[in-house]
Amino acid sequence: MKDKLIIFDTTLRDGEQSPGASMTRDEKVRIAKALERMKVDVIEAGFPAASAGDFEAVEAVARAIKNSTVCGLARALDKDIDKAGAALKDAKSARIHTFIATSPIHMKMKLQMQPDQVIEYAVRAVKRARQYTDNVEFSPEDAGRSEEDFLCRILEAVIDAGASTLNIPDTVGYSLPEQFGATIANLIKRIPNSDKAVFSVHCHNDLGLAVANSLSAVMNGARQVECTINGLGERAGNASLEEVVMAVRTRQDMFTCDTTLDAREIMTCSRLVSSITGFPVQPNKAIVGANAFAHESGIHQDGVLKSRETYEIMRAEDVGWAANRMVMGKHSGRNAFKSRMTELGFEFTSEEELNDAFFRFKQLADKKHEIFDEDLQALITEVSFHAEDEYVKLIALSVCSETGEVPHAKVTLRVDNKELTGSATGSGAVDASLKAIESVVNTKAILELYSVNNITNGTDAQGEVTVRLDKAGRIVNGLGADTDIVIASAKAYINAVNKLHVPNQRRHPQKGDV
Repeated sequence: MKDKLIIFDTTLRDGEQSPGASMTRDEKVRIAKALERMKVDVIEAGFPAASAGDFEAVEAVARAIKNSTVCGLARALDKDIDKAGAALKDAKSARIHTFIATSPIHMKMKLQMQPDQVIEYAVRAVKRARQYTDNVEFSPEDAGRSEEDFLCRILEAVIDAGASTLNIPDTVGYSLPEQFGATIANLIKRIPNSDKAVFSVHCHNDLGLAVANSLSAVMNGARQVECTINGLGERAGNASLEEVVMAVRTRQDMFTCDTTLDAREIMTCSRLVSSITGFPVQPNKAIVGANAFAHESGIHQDGVLKSRETYEIMRAEDVGWAANRMVMGKHSGRNAFKSRMTELGFEFTSEEELNDAFFRFKQLADKKHEIFDEDLQALITEVSFHAEDEYVKLIALSVCSETGEVPHAKVTLRVDNKELTGSATGSGAVDASLKAIESVVNTKAILELYSVNNITNGTDAQGEVTVRLDKAGRIVNGLGADTDIVIASAKAYINAVNKLHVPNQRRHPQKGDV
């Protein structure tokens, strides 16, 4: 019988640390429920000590999730661990994940502590966490650059203190697969009490090796992988959950373990995370990219038609590509709409919210003959940003763009319940529209990113626009969707402006990551 590989998802914690990927409490709960449906073993919901908002989000996820373990991150400090314990008190299954840096450069330059002090802090943190739950995980931050002898000392000590999971992070993405796998094997071999804990890995993708390093670790005895949906995460991201899971499942001839994850939910989770964070998935992304199961070469097409296995090593249906493709339209009723939204992981909190969403659905159905799940995901994102959060709302937009003429836009916005009008010229219809909006809201933010993706195929497809604004170091993403790309661009810009208006509660107490 094969070992179980535990899947630890940190999209809500490490994934949220991507610039502009901040999520609201309700958005975190939606993603957590999608992860639960996918049968993810452990959901790291956040860093409770980071801010009041993060504490509330972890608390909300802990209350909402019944079938997965909910985890909170904490530095090796009493106040952090107490915050995590309080946030997780209502969880059916809770885990506290505590960490401290162990590399020479981190201990000297950041912590300004001696090695023995670091061990003392780690042991005390694990013992304090055990007062709240028997499920305690410990991470030596920057393990990839730590001395192996010291790692053995500190890990042996925290196991004795009660840690049941040891997570070895490649915090800065510096390791190579063979080297990282050997490190895991050596630690398991050298630590006398290693059989009393599950070894885990958390790899960053700075060199594009996060998945490779994670799989190498699994081949050398690791039985938990920390990963994120779409590989989201700080800097270049984390190991991609979908790639790790499908690599292990596809190559069972090489792995002595397997996951219990329901891979058919992968696409739904991927779209949901992309929609909420505003981080589009690149077309050639493995497993979840639009081209992942597409074949253009004539030779490939001929081979697949004769036998799928000639060029496809896994079935698209197994990761959710062919599933849940219910097509809705203008004749679809309210109950069918509500039922499909529930299947996509969105529960309406009131009749008013349902009515608003259904009204938007009918508006879209008048413009677009067939509405797919991807369209509904985009609509959910619009609805989830509640009306009370809409400090700025688009009332009207008119654009004049003619060959040989300078494009001109006029916009009417409701700003703090007052209707204001602005106009501007630009190098194109979108440029003029965004400048007209900025002339009214006057954020003085810098537009760092503007990207467009089609949600579905066809000339009547919705365009999904992502914008990224930077205002004095605060970065937010805005997302907008419409069959008219100019309107979608305006919606995205206004969505970002509204996020800037919401107080920034999120503060990470430590820049270092595990």
